[in-house]
Amino acid sequence: MINVIRIKNATFYGYHGVSTQEQNAGGKFEADIDIYTDFSEAAAEDNIKKTVDYYEVYSFLSKLAINQKYYLIEALATEIADELFKKYLQINKVAVRVRKNNPPLGGVADCVEAEVVKDRNDFI
Repeated sequence: MINVIRIKNATFYGYHGVSTQEQNAGGKFEADIDIYTDFSEAAAEDNIKKTVDYYEVYSFLSKLAINQKYYLIEALATEIADELFKKYLQINKVAVRVRKNNPPLGGVADCVEAEVVKDRNDFI
């Protein structure tokens, strides 16, 4: 069985970007994480220890996004996906989307987004 745990619009302030100005000023970023796993046993037993704890995932995401600088949101999204596979063996597949709000494009755009979708077999 495959189930999905989703974290949507996790918001954080980070210092990611290619330009020095982006890295120094920082900006608002958002992330979505879709975790594909089998949580049927956890649901049947109502036991947090049998599933992926989304509180822990959010804490991990927040620390990674705030404490490290990345030039590319693509690199940040990939790092999140890889680290989730390392930390949680019960994850079968993960989709990570990272958005940069008000990107410096020389025009108007709400955001830019990078998405990484990985299967555990891709990670090994």
